[in-house]
Amino acid sequence: MTDEPKRSNRADVFARMMDVVRKRGMATRETVALLMVSGGSDSTALAYLAADMVAAGDVGAVAMLHVNHKLRGAASDGDAAFVEKLAQHLGIPLFMCEVDVAAMVQSSGGNMEAIARAERYRAAREALESTCLHMGFPFGAGRIFTAHTADDRVENFYMRSIVGTGPGGFRSMDHSVMIEGCRVCRPLLESGRDELRAFLELRDDAVRDESGALWREDATNADTDRFRAFVRHEIVPRAKERNPRLLETLTRTMNLIADEDDMLAAQARELLLEHVRPLATSPSEGFLVSPALGEAAMPLARRVIERVLSLALGFDARVENASVEACLAGIGRSGYVANIQGDLAVSYNKQGLRIEPMPAFRARRKKE
Repeated sequence: MTDEPKRSNRADVFARMMDVVRKRGMATRETVALLMVSGGSDSTALAYLAADMVAAGDVGAVAMLHVNHKLRGAASDGDAAFVEKLAQHLGIPLFMCEVDVAAMVQSSGGNMEAIARAERYRAAREALESTCLHMGFPFGAGRIFTAHTADDRVENFYMRSIVGTGPGGFRSMDHSVMIEGCRVCRPLLESGRDELRAFLELRDDAVRDESGALWREDATNADTDRFRAFVRHEIVPRAKERNPRLLETLTRTMNLIADEDDMLAAQARELLLEHVRPLATSPSEGFLVSPALGEAAMPLARRVIERVLSLALGFDARVENASVEACLAGIGRSGYVANIQGDLAVSYNKQGLRIEPMPAFRARRKKE
């Protein structure tokens, strides 16, 4: 292979990412980006591309974060060693931390993936704060870059198709979201995994691990007992047989859904501000929803209630559709009481619909 195809591939991948970065306002020369790098192919490609961004003057500075969840023994340690070697090669400052997720699950219960995710983003915020401080950027100029791809987005689309989803769910993934008070950006969301792997394979300067691999493979990704792996290896390949341009087609579809979802979400935010107030200073204490919400169009009212429940239940909680419907069913029905997920009480009187922790509801009823 001549050098020209290599340069072309590298330029195409970089151009596609930068098109997303510029359209979505993810970064400028005044931005510092923290890259979340696991060592897999997607995040390894993100590291090289971010280094190219720095060289081109498209971002002010970058740093990397690797979180070792201690779930795969020597393989996890190998991931960390590879990322450290990658950071040294690219000249990117690296933050590394270890979190014994299995021990946390054993001591506190809860979902392993949710705990691991929460710990990653907690570490990312701390690393971003440190990076901004030491590089002289205001924290508001900081971004967290993750390596989610078009493949991840399509997998989410099919996963939600199978289990169901709420308003806007079929946009699948946002290009950027707020997590832990930080703006989290996904600059590779319109790039495919195969394309990124080809990008790595064509680089003459690529770092390799001790076995000569250009990235680290997580063996659990092949376990089709896991839902995402089942969709990745069983559902998506069959769909690609019918439409080889599946990633491009569904990305376009999901972007159209996202545009309409943004419009409805903006209208719902206005209704939220107009018709919902907190019962106390903390969202966990509950909310009072005005009776007037019952006059709103059902799709908008549903979005308002979904947002209220999301605030009441906490960031990582999945709002169940049955909970939303139970709340909507209570609006305008005096004496209505229901117990929904997370042990929340839903009740209605002339003041409106109250959504609050069950203990608070019981204590209030005793006083009455």
